[in-house]
Amino acid sequence: MLGAGVSLPRMSCIRFNTPAQRRQLAESAPVMTSSPDPVAQFLSPSVTESKIARIRRLASDPNPKIRESAALSYHAPVEVYATLAKDAVASVRACVARNEHTPCDILRELASDPDETVRGWVAINYFVPADAMERLAEDDSETVRRLVAWKAQLAAEADAPQPVGV
Repeated sequence: MLGAGVSLPRMSCIRFNTPAQRRQLAESAPVMTSSPDPVAQFLSPSVTESKIARIRRLASDPNPKIRESAALSYHAPVEVYATLAKDAVASVRACVARNEHTPCDILRELASDPDETVRGWVAINYFVPADAMERLAEDDSETVRRLVAWKAQLAAEADAPQPVGV
């Protein structure tokens, strides 16, 4: 406990960049401001080996919520998706199933998952293979079958010709 009259030093909110960081910011600034595409100003940093290593560490964390984060990553290596697709916790497998970057072979495996929620996420994943969708259309779960039907209806509506002038 601090005694009377003792004060803590004030902390500054100012961030001090190194010369190398300032140089990198200056070099990238013209690209960000001169691009005709406004989205270019908000692009994510490139995927580095350290980012991939971090995803691998997240995938092996004892906390399932942390593994879910790895399962939702768009940059996880295939072996990470494959490992997480076999996770003991259904919510982790569900995150793999809903990730649009999960490879088709892994989605095929998850279409037979014992958990209905996992199979439901596979059913609405845009990139699920047709053979897995056929299997899910015959699923024991009414919820999964209804999700397959809903997705088929959405696809049919998207493919239907649109009225002229609308």
